[in-house]
Amino acid sequence: MLQEETTYEASFWSAVSGKISDYVQFTKFRLAALVVFSSGIGYLIAANSFEWGRFLWFLLGGFLVTASSDGFNQIFERDLDKLMARTANRPLPQNRMGLTEAYIAATVMGIAGISILWFKMNPLCGMFSGISLILYALVYTPMKQKSPWAVFVGAFPGAMPPLLGYIAAGNGDSVGFYGWMLFAIQFIWQFPHFWAIAWVADEDYKKAGFRLLPSAGGRDKTSAFQVMIYTFFLVPLGMMPAFFGMIGNISGIVIIICGMAFSYQAYKLYKFCTVETAKRLMFGSFLYLPVVQLAILFGKLH
Repeated sequence: MLQEETTYEASFWSAVSGKISDYVQFTKFRLAALVVFSSGIGYLIAANSFEWGRFLWFLLGGFLVTASSDGFNQIFERDLDKLMARTANRPLPQNRMGLTEAYIAATVMGIAGISILWFKMNPLCGMFSGISLILYALVYTPMKQKSPWAVFVGAFPGAMPPLLGYIAAGNGDSVGFYGWMLFAIQFIWQFPHFWAIAWVADEDYKKAGFRLLPSAGGRDKTSAFQVMIYTFFLVPLGMMPAFFGMIGNISGIVIIICGMAFSYQAYKLYKFCTVETAKRLMFGSFLYLPVVQLAILFGKLH
């Protein structure tokens, strides 16, 4: 009897662990955490006073909206995910999660997240989060198979997190110039970031019919040139917070160095057009954004 109870308990906890793992994949937890970090930085930059309770409510609402967006993305792409190595083990392609469960989970998370941001923060924050979810799930997701312009569309919800943070910490009457500035930096960053990923995963993406690199030739000089141009734009754009007096000189210098280093990585991609240089650019993009946002935050605080 004791052995049967032990076996049952082990089986129960194994099932719980498996379900948690499935939801980590379904919500793209690591990506969602990066989004929450970015939105949290936007909140802290805008906040004149700080309340832990309000801040945690904001992070929860932002996470739920992001998780809902990622969930709907996987629902609509479940058959395509089966074709790609990087996504084939997700819970829906592997039938570890039912379609009804997935719809319920994504819907509940979306409604809960938007409601938190609307009622706990302000209506403008809730409205922008709802627009972001709709753009990502219903416009960007189906467009990925049809046109590389999907990256442009996806850049809008992708750049929304710091803007939502800025709105949440404000009075909710308007976005504000600095809020749009944070949005603009993250918006332009989206292009080299996502195209670097698309370059690395191009062969896998082709299996699902995704057209995400900017040139019809795929991994060619034309695509690499466009990647490089966007990183060049980030250099003067990153200087705007210092130019308009939002931050001091030290933070401004850090941001300029980050922009030049990021541009150099893009130049190396243009020069060699290899997967290896695209990987370096991809990892560089993961570093660029949080470092720049933290530099703006510390620059504003000091």
